[in-house]
Amino acid sequence: MKFSIVTCPAIWSILSCVSSAFVTPSIKPRFLKTTVSASALSVSSGSMNCRPIGIGSAAPETVISNVDLESVVETSDEWIKTRTGISNRHVLQHGETLRELEEKAARKAIEMAEIDASDIDLVICCTSSADDIFGDAPSIANSLGCTKNTIAFDLTAACSGFMFGTITAGQFLSAPNSNINHVLVIGADSLTRWIDWDDRNSCILFGDGAGAMVLKKDDDAPGILGYSGHSIGSGYENLRCGYVGKERKISTPGDGTIVSDGSFGKLTMNGMEVYKFATREVPKCIDEAMEAAVITIEKVDWLLLHQANIRIMETVAKRLGISMDKCISNLDEYGNTSAASIPIALDEAVRSGKVKKGDVIACAGFGAGLSLGAAIIKW
Repeated sequence: MKFSIVTCPAIWSILSCVSSAFVTPSIKPRFLKTTVSASALSVSSGSMNCRPIGIGSAAPETVISNVDLESVVETSDEWIKTRTGISNRHVLQHGETLRELEEKAARKAIEMAEIDASDIDLVICCTSSADDIFGDAPSIANSLGCTKNTIAFDLTAACSGFMFGTITAGQFLSAPNSNINHVLVIGADSLTRWIDWDDRNSCILFGDGAGAMVLKKDDDAPGILGYSGHSIGSGYENLRCGYVGKERKISTPGDGTIVSDGSFGKLTMNGMEVYKFATREVPKCIDEAMEAAVITIEKVDWLLLHQANIRIMETVAKRLGISMDKCISNLDEYGNTSAASIPIALDEAVRSGKVKKGDVIACAGFGAGLSLGAAIIKW
């Protein structure tokens, strides 16, 4: 079987990242460090020649509160809030689409960036719950009014998706002789479609939403100062939403053929193992990103973590030696929106005036895979 880089954007993304990270002198990374083991892969590097210029977000209108959930499962508002920090979550109702949220968030980001959709050269849609299993990015690019020359593809990395998408965007923008000047990175998920609403340990956590960021090529004032990424496949079983196939026989010659009539099961999670993974690995990942950026925690204005659980956020902040006053969070209102959580929180912080031009933000996403990624971003 032959593959074309043009027709296989996932392969193109990988090759672009590899070539620009390892071969390109014009990117001027301070260093690039990789580590490979039987169950883990990590990579980190310094600044990339791009900066964020626009941010936007969107969430469903329907809100389910902790009190509402008391009539769904055996739980209480106090129990949920104490253990997770969550009070509300926004959910898509039947008939509503994730693509509508993605487009709304993208339009807001493009508007803030003061560019036109036709200026977007690449759209990366980071989601694990696309409306179309083949990907939402091309249809989103079309609906936004991007040109026929715009590249668009989906990236699946669950709660780490937006961080991985941002790093991938940076590699495209920093590549030598690249004609890509503006990238739209979308982080969006609707995990309420895949949770078990009878499981009180998981249904209380998740909400739906979308966030988007526009990045611009900039050789003089980089806005991604350093990054680090990890994949720890040995923890795969601790957070997953697996394929479930139903047996079906088709009448091929002879005895026929048993094929699989496909669907996916419900999201399953070992909460304690995910907590241990996040509180152990996320501080290390952020430290690596800061080392790559050649800055210390004292130079960080804000800490922005994937909005999963307030206890995780408190523990990570403590281990990094940063005050919770510097932690950006909207977990109380939105819950865990997976790949959307970081851009939604950043959008609110920027539009409220909390995050100002020139502020340095240490961001980290973590989740299924198991995977995690961190980036030091200068707004």
